[in-house]
Amino acid sequence: MPKVDAIVNPSTDEVKRLADSALSSEALLTLFARCRVHYDGRAKSELGSGDRVIIIKPDGAFLIHQNRKREPVNWQPPGSFVMMEERDGILVLRSVRRKPKEILEVELEEVYLVSLFKAEDYEELTLTGSEAEMAEMIFRNPELIEPGFKPLFREKQIGHGIVDILGRDKDGNLVVLELKRRKADLHAVSQLKRYVEALMKEHPKVRGILVAPSLTSGAKRLLEKEGLEFKKVEPPKKTSSGKGRQTTLL
Repeated sequence: MPKVDAIVNPSTDEVKRLADSALSSEALLTLFARCRVHYDGRAKSELGSGDRVIIIKPDGAFLIHQNRKREPVNWQPPGSFVMMEERDGILVLRSVRRKPKEILEVELEEVYLVSLFKAEDYEELTLTGSEAEMAEMIFRNPELIEPGFKPLFREKQIGHGIVDILGRDKDGNLVVLELKRRKADLHAVSQLKRYVEALMKEHPKVRGILVAPSLTSGAKRLLEKEGLEFKKVEPPKKTSSGKGRQTTLL
């Protein structure tokens, strides 16, 4: 098998051949396609016809991206089982997560490009920088947030993104911390609000705390309006050796 194989405006048979090859050989499968998306699991959702990027990774992760925003509009986590079927002349990608039971189906109305990439990558990402160090500092000294705070997870993946720190307060309530190394703005508040709203679907009481050295007046007003909180925390001081410098990855 070649390391990379791609076909522009493929036929149905070519899509099936390349998809079957990718899924059976642990290659990265990517499609540019007009499609419809159906999800059935803890909730139900429908996404009408539109042009999207579909990425299926060897570990079973399944991502559907629109032409805006960073996060996928639909996704399934690693460990899901992916297959391709043909129904009434239409190719359907089907991803099944067993526990909890979730099914994601993508009807491929038109495929503009299909590709496989036999990627070899065995490295782990090492995070360095102010926000990563802020998280480490809070794990070492959780009382920086408030007495009785207990951090549980760092970089916790949820349906709407990655929470910097997820923990519980002294009363057992779930607490989401959004960390910013510089002055926090409206975007940071909106991001925190999305995480809190997502977690409140499964937890009765969720607190959201924006952790930063300072925040804009607009961010302060929005925090108060949404019932969210702010905690002033300075990031660790940078050393003369240059440690603590942060590179934006996304």
